[in-house]
Amino acid sequence: MAAGGWWAMLLLVAGCQPVAKEAVYRIGFSQCTTNDAWRKAMLAGMQKELSFHPNVEFQMLDAHNNSDLQRRQVRELIRQRVDLLLISPNQSGPLTELAEAAYNQGIPVVILDRRTTSRLYTAYVGGNNLEVGRTAGHYAAQLLQGRGQVLEITGTPGSSPATDRDKGFRQALAAHPGVQLAAQVEGNWLPGSVMEQLPAVLRAHPETKLIFAHNDPMARAAYQVARRLGIERRLRIIGVDGLAGPGNGLQLVEEGIIQATLLYQTGGEEAIRTALRILRHEPFLKDNVLGTMVIDSSNVTTMRTQTEQLVDQQQDLEGQQRHLREQQRRYANQELTVYLLLASLLGAVVLGALAWRSSRLNRRIRRMVEGQNAEISAQRNQIAELAEEARRSSEAKLRFFTNFSHELRTPLTLILGPVEDMLASPTDLSPAQRHDLALVRRNTQRLMQLVNQLLAFRKIDVGKMAVRAVEGNLVEFVREIMDVFEKTAQKRNITFRFLPAQPVIFLWFDGDILDKVFFNLLSNAFKYTPDGGRIVVSMQQDVAADTVRISVEDNGQGIAEADQPHILEWFYQGRQQSANSSGLGLALAEGLTRLHQGTLSFRSQPGHGTTFDVTLPLTKPATFLDAPAGHTLTPLTLDTEEEVPLAAVASPADPAAPPAPEPTALIIEDHDELRGFLVQKLQPHFRVSTAADGATGLRLAAETIPDVIVCDVNLPELSGLEVATALKGDWRTSHIPLVLLTARSAPEQQVEGVQAGADLYLIKPFNPTFLLESLRTLLRNRDQQREHFRRQLSGATPTVAPQRVDQKFLADLTAIIEGRLDQPDLSVDGIAHSLGVSRTQLYRKVKALLGIGVNEYIQGLRLTKARQLLLQEGSTVAEVAYQTGFSSPSYFSTAFRGKYEVSPTEFKAMHTPMRT
Repeated sequence: MAAGGWWAMLLLVAGCQPVAKEAVYRIGFSQCTTNDAWRKAMLAGMQKELSFHPNVEFQMLDAHNNSDLQRRQVRELIRQRVDLLLISPNQSGPLTELAEAAYNQGIPVVILDRRTTSRLYTAYVGGNNLEVGRTAGHYAAQLLQGRGQVLEITGTPGSSPATDRDKGFRQALAAHPGVQLAAQVEGNWLPGSVMEQLPAVLRAHPETKLIFAHNDPMARAAYQVARRLGIERRLRIIGVDGLAGPGNGLQLVEEGIIQATLLYQTGGEEAIRTALRILRHEPFLKDNVLGTMVIDSSNVTTMRTQTEQLVDQQQDLEGQQRHLREQQRRYANQELTVYLLLASLLGAVVLGALAWRSSRLNRRIRRMVEGQNAEISAQRNQIAELAEEARRSSEAKLRFFTNFSHELRTPLTLILGPVEDMLASPTDLSPAQRHDLALVRRNTQRLMQLVNQLLAFRKIDVGKMAVRAVEGNLVEFVREIMDVFEKTAQKRNITFRFLPAQPVIFLWFDGDILDKVFFNLLSNAFKYTPDGGRIVVSMQQDVAADTVRISVEDNGQGIAEADQPHILEWFYQGRQQSANSSGLGLALAEGLTRLHQGTLSFRSQPGHGTTFDVTLPLTKPATFLDAPAGHTLTPLTLDTEEEVPLAAVASPADPAAPPAPEPTALIIEDHDELRGFLVQKLQPHFRVSTAADGATGLRLAAETIPDVIVCDVNLPELSGLEVATALKGDWRTSHIPLVLLTARSAPEQQVEGVQAGADLYLIKPFNPTFLLESLRTLLRNRDQQREHFRRQLSGATPTVAPQRVDQKFLADLTAIIEGRLDQPDLSVDGIAHSLGVSRTQLYRKVKALLGIGVNEYIQGLRLTKARQLLLQEGSTVAEVAYQTGFSSPSYFSTAFRGKYEVSPTEFKAMHTPMRT
């Protein structure tokens, strides 16, 4: 290269002007707060926002809850003439004068969290403490159902947050006259102050049901005091802050230490954003009020998840920023090298190229960081929208359930009220009239109870479901529940043991609630315990802790470690999903246990089994209500035909739920008074349903499958004879005993009724006692017929001649089962589909004819067929097991021995001739 070219390049490099840099701002910050967790969260928010602005010099001074020290710090920052002064005072009064002085000297002043007593400041950033107090008051009234005494633990007197929160809380309570503010404790924002003062106040006000603390640390201290006094179970505690992290508000709510906390945003990020808008002379708001919301058990998991996501994103962002700083450091070193080697043209050119490359890389990284910041902002907005949508959805559902319940309660009340008045009035009523009125009252109250059950799940969700307890023997109660599972344990060869430490343990409990808890735990244990496994239920009384612990232990597959933190959450199914699992059973059991003032915990080791522990108080909690008179502790009667481990707790509306022990009767009668008379006579001995015409009677008979039917001959539309013909011609109802009532007494008319299919033909007027005894005789005859069918179908070739409808049905059923006997997955649903009926109708029909369930009948046919195949020469036990649809030879051997009391191998040896 020519000399002129070298000098031209040298002059070009020497003449390069440095790129203009962004102005540097100096922000001084003095803070004085007693809540370390809140202070750390506020500083974390500030540092996060400052990480986007490297041109800001941020000087933070901590006054350590000393107002005099904070005044000296603010004077020093004013003396240094910082570009902007940021103040977070502990008390409003001492800092007002200095804030005004800085403002008058032209230094922008941003007040954070607590306002000063003057309006001479540039901007304010903080929460609406008045709204925080109102929200806490309304939520407290909701928890107490509008009645009770509350206690308030305030912050430092004179501080604006304490004053505003107290004012808002009182305003909210004024709208709920039944909720009274019993006392106040000046906590001064310090847990130690609460620990010192609160015990005496609680002793002076024993009726206190709820405590509202102005921050979460004081709320935690209130819980510790209540626990020390032994009253933590009847107290509900509300805090303020809603911070994440160990020991803070979100964890306290998740662990049930406090019922709720109100989100009080620290405002660190918004304070820095506002300060930069002021310094850059951009538009800004003077009052930046941050919102609040209630965080309780219904949304704490969502809040924690969102917080964790934000923390992960922040960590990713910090990693990118560290990378950016590293690149900037490299760029600075390279730039320094360029200046040092500027005299050498060749070195300057090389280093200039490197600097250009580094600058390009920095711009790329900066664009990447800006994109991530925009994505974080968009996600934050999306989270806020989702939270608002969830809140609106919850409110809409609550309004729906409430309005629906009220719509049903109003007419029921209008029915029940006059009936109660008539029964209580001194007016003479005949015994029949009083009987009828009592019948109306009883059925109206039953319908009212069904309406109340509609809101059971919602009441659990909002904490309004009451526990109606009766003192009883918990050992006997649990044993009765276990009896339901004995048959399943025997079928699957599961060792099922009950080990109570004492033969009798008395305590107050609600049988309806605990029945659902233990049934779900046992169902879960049977679901995940293999055939031949072990399930042990133990019960241990801890007198020192005043509790009783019931443990359900199995040696099944256990719970995966990844699923264990979420296994008690609603609708969570985990990786070991079951086709019949809804994800509700364990969550419902946990919720009902908490409602019963107990705890549900578990221990699990994958591959070795799981143990669930239910801990209940021995002493009756104050929140328990006495059960109504006549209430029993009998567990639910379960349908033993269904596989117990796969069933959920049977609800009243479940068509597969078991019938009551008493038989059922259907009365088809168009005359209202006669129909009422028949109901009155039969109801003490039957569960009675009625129909006023033949068409309705046929429909009810097919849907409900009653045990007996009483039908009038003269009916509108369809006559009683036509009803009888239809009932006996339909295999679903052909087995039901039918009694015809009529005034037609001619012999040929009686013959006509019998020919139509009536089992009994009664002439009006008839003797009610004779009718009742005739129905009982018909039911006994049906039991004998059922036994006849069972003996007829228990032979080696279970085939029945299709002479009657019931025999035809059993023949078709047997043919379908025998045609698929080698299929291990042969199910009741598949058989019902082949017959063109529902599962419930098939089960009721087989139960009525044979007295056993469909699965038991299938098992009997399998074993009968297996016995025939074992007698064939050359057959093996394994081949016979698979040919008859058993899943394994071991299960086949267990079932064969259970029926014939010998193993398949022994049976085959007994019937094989000895070779000579």
